[in-house]
Amino acid sequence: MKSKTAKETLSIQTKAVMPNDTNALQTLFGGSLLAWMDEICAIAAHRHCGRVVVTASINNVSFDHPILLGEFVTLEAKVSRAFNSSMEVIVDVFAEDNLGNKRKCNEAIYMFVAIDQMRRPIAVPELIPETPLEQERYDSALRRRQLSLVLAGRMKPDDASELKSIFKNS
Repeated sequence: MKSKTAKETLSIQTKAVMPNDTNALQTLFGGSLLAWMDEICAIAAHRHCGRVVVTASINNVSFDHPILLGEFVTLEAKVSRAFNSSMEVIVDVFAEDNLGNKRKCNEAIYMFVAIDQMRRPIAVPELIPETPLEQERYDSALRRRQLSLVLAGRMKPDDASELKSIFKNS
C-alpha cells in the first residue's frame, strides 16, 4: 500500500450562506456547518484511502466566530494522520464577507474509518507529513488518539506513551 502525503488529501469546498442556512440571528446554523465539515472531511479521507469511509467521531469542534448571512464559507480539509483503519481529518473553516475580507472562524477534528464491502474496517495507507504544520498536526494526532482510548477505557494510562507525563503519579 503506497503512502500518501497530506496535500494529496486536500479537499476544498466553498458555499454561500443563504437564508435557509441561518438562525434567528442571521448567522449560520451550527448543525449546517457540522454537516458541511463532515462532507468535506469524508472527501479528504476517501482521497487518502480510496475506500468507502464512515464518520467514527468528531473529536473537537470550535465555533470561534459567527458566520453571517450572505458570506462565503470555505472549508479546507486534510488528513492529519492515518492509523490502522482510521484517519484523523482536520478541517479549517474560513468566512469571506462581501468586501473580500477573509477570516478563520472554525475548525474541527473528525475521525473516519475505511470499510470494505462487508462494512468491516480495512487498512489504510500511511500518511507522510511534509510541512511544519502537517508535522505538528501529525504528532498531536497520536496524543489525541491515545487520550480518546484512555477515556473510553480501551487503553490503560500506563500504555499511553504520548500521555505518560499527564497521567504520571506525583
